[in-house]
Amino acid sequence: MFGQEVENVVTRLCASQKLERDRAVADLTLKIKSFSPELIESLQKALLNIVSDSSSPWESKHGSLLGLRVLVLAAKLDVESQLQLDVRHASVKLLTDQEVRVRQAAGEVLGSLCENDEGATYASCRSHVLDLVRCNLEREMTDDEASRNEHETTRQLMEKLSAGTRERRNSADAAQIFHDTAGWRNLETSMKCLEHMIAGTGQNFIPYIDQDLLTLIFKALSHTNRFVRETGFSVCAALVSCGAYEGAELLETNPLFLYGDQLSRHLGQGLADNWSQVRLAALVATRKFLMSLPPTARERFFPVLLPRLCLNRYYAAEGVRLYAQETWRQVAGSEGKALVEKYIDPVVSYYIDATRADNHAVREAACACIAELALKIAVDAVRAHVPDLLHALTICFNDDSWPVRDAACVACGNFILCFPEESQGTMADLYPLFFNNLQDNITSVRQGAAIAIANVVRAYGKDVLPMIIEKMQEGLKGVEDQPSEIEKYGDLESGPAMYGVVKRKRDNDMDLHSNKQMYSCGSLAPKMGRGGGGCTECKFRRPPQLWERADGCVFLISEIAGVSGTTEEVIKCLPLLAEAVQHKHYTGHVTLLETLCKTLPLLGKGLGKRVFKSHLRLFLDAIFYALECENALTSSAASQCLTQLSQFLGPNILRGRVEEHNPSYLKALDANSFTAPL
Repeated sequence: MFGQEVENVVTRLCASQKLERDRAVADLTLKIKSFSPELIESLQKALLNIVSDSSSPWESKHGSLLGLRVLVLAAKLDVESQLQLDVRHASVKLLTDQEVRVRQAAGEVLGSLCENDEGATYASCRSHVLDLVRCNLEREMTDDEASRNEHETTRQLMEKLSAGTRERRNSADAAQIFHDTAGWRNLETSMKCLEHMIAGTGQNFIPYIDQDLLTLIFKALSHTNRFVRETGFSVCAALVSCGAYEGAELLETNPLFLYGDQLSRHLGQGLADNWSQVRLAALVATRKFLMSLPPTARERFFPVLLPRLCLNRYYAAEGVRLYAQETWRQVAGSEGKALVEKYIDPVVSYYIDATRADNHAVREAACACIAELALKIAVDAVRAHVPDLLHALTICFNDDSWPVRDAACVACGNFILCFPEESQGTMADLYPLFFNNLQDNITSVRQGAAIAIANVVRAYGKDVLPMIIEKMQEGLKGVEDQPSEIEKYGDLESGPAMYGVVKRKRDNDMDLHSNKQMYSCGSLAPKMGRGGGGCTECKFRRPPQLWERADGCVFLISEIAGVSGTTEEVIKCLPLLAEAVQHKHYTGHVTLLETLCKTLPLLGKGLGKRVFKSHLRLFLDAIFYALECENALTSSAASQCLTQLSQFLGPNILRGRVEEHNPSYLKALDANSFTAPL
C-alpha cells in the first residue's frame, strides 16, 4: 500500500553521500507529522531490516539508524511493542560496528528510545553498555567482528613500528604509540551512547546513579586518550543535568550532592587539563553542576572549583576563556570579588601551582590572574601572600615561552605598585629581569617591561628614577654600535634606498634559514615547557641586539613621561632619542622608527602640550622618513602618528611646526590629512 513512498524515503536515507542522507533526515523530520501510523510502521520495519542485515553497507546502516531515531521520537511507540524491542536489540548490536558513524548513530537511537520509554531501555541495556565501557577501559578483547578486525590492524601496525628497530632512533616509542592509539575505538562511542541514554532518561535516571557508575565514569575522566576524557566530561554534564536541584527538601537525597566532593575533585582535574577541548567539556559539566545546586550548597565545592574557574577566564583558547567568563558571571554574579577574597588561600595556592604547569598557556594565564589579584582584590586579603606570589612570578620571568615572560613582567609591575613595601626585598632580583625583558627579541615583551618599570617608578619615585634614566640613556646611545648587516651581503652603499635590497638579500640568506631549530607555536610538548624543565636544548631566545635594547627604551621613555615628577628627566633624554632613530645602517631600524611613531603621541600627552611642542622638531625628520618608508607597518605607524599629533596639538599648530622645520614635508603632511593627492 505504501510501497513506493516507503521506497523513496529509504532510498534517500541510504544514499552513499552524507549530504543526501542529512537532507533525507531533515525532510523526514518535517513530513513525519503528516504520516499515518501505518506508514510510520512500514518505514520502521523497512529500516529495521536494513540495520539488522550484516551485509548492508555502512552508509545504509547509518542513514537507517538516523531515520529510526526520527521515527522513535515522533511515533511514541508502545514500550513493550515488539518493534520497539527489535529496534533496541539492533541498536545495541551495532554499538560494536566497525564504522564509527554507525556506532554513534546507534547510541543516538538508544538515547531516543530512553526518551520515549522514560528509561526502560537503559534498564534493559544497562549491563551491556556499562560492560562495553568497562571492557574497553581495561583493554579487554570483546568477542565481536569489529574488535577482532581492530586487533589485527593493531598487530600489523606494531609490526611496522617494530621493524628496523636498530635503524630507528625512536623505535622504543612504538609501545607508547600502541598504548595511546589501540583499543579506544569502541570506548569513545560507548561513552557517547551512555551520554545519550542519560540525557534521554532525564530525571528518571537519578535512581541509577550510584558509586559503581560514578567510579566507571571517573576512570574515563583520567584516561590517557583526550577524546575519551572529553566524552567522559560530556557524560558528567548529562549526569548532573538529570539530577538538577528542585527544592531544599530534596537536596539531602540528591545523589549528585551526596557524591559532590568526588565529582568536584574530578571536575577540577578536567578544568586543569592540558587539552583545550577537555577543559571546555569540563567547564560545561562544572557550570551545570554548580547551577543545579542552590547558591547556599555551591560554596561547599568552591575551594576546588573556584580557583580553576578564575584561571580559565584568562586561558589562551578563546572558547574556553569565553565560556569560563560566562560561567563565572552565572555562578558568582556580582559577588565574584568577595568570593575570591573569602577563598584567597586556595586561590593563591592554585595560581602558584599553575605557574609551574607543563602547559605554557596555563603559566601565562596564571601570571595574568596573579596580576588581577594585585589590581582588584582588597590589599589586606592579598598582603600575606605577596612574597610567595612574587617568587612564583620571578621564576616565570625566565620562562622559555615569551607570553609567559611578558605576563610575569606586567604582573610584577602591578604587585610592586600595589605593595611597594612588601616588594622591596625582591627588587634586587627583579631589576635585572625587568631590564632583560626590556631588550627581549619580542616587541610586546619589551613594551610590557616598559609598563612594569614605569610602575616601579610610580612606587619608589626619585629613589629609583636616576638609575632607570641612566639605563635608558645607555640603551639609546648603544644604537650607533649596532653591527651593520650590509657588509655581509656585498659591497652595497649604505643609505635609505638600500634597505629594500638588503632585506631581500637577507631574506634569501641560506645561512640564516637553514639547519635551525624549529618551534611549534601551539605544541604542549616539553620543548614548550619552562626553563630548566623539559628540553633544556630548546631555547626560544637569541642574544638581544643593541637596537632591540634601544627599542625597549623608546617604549620606556613614553611610559615614564606619564609618571608625575619625571618631566625634567625625560626632557634630558629627548635629544638622545632623536639621535637614536637617525641611525639607519641596520635592517631593524624600521622597527625602531615604527615604535617611535607609535609612542610619540603618548610621550606628548605625558609631557604636556606646551613642553612637547618645543621639542617636536627633533622628531619630524624621522616621522616623515618613516611615512615614505617601503615597510608598510612603519609607514602606517607614521601616518597614524601625524593624525594623532594633529588632534593633540591642533592641525594648524602642527602644520606651522612642520613648515618651519622643512617646508618640503608639507605635501606629505597634506596628503596624510587627505587634503592633497599622494
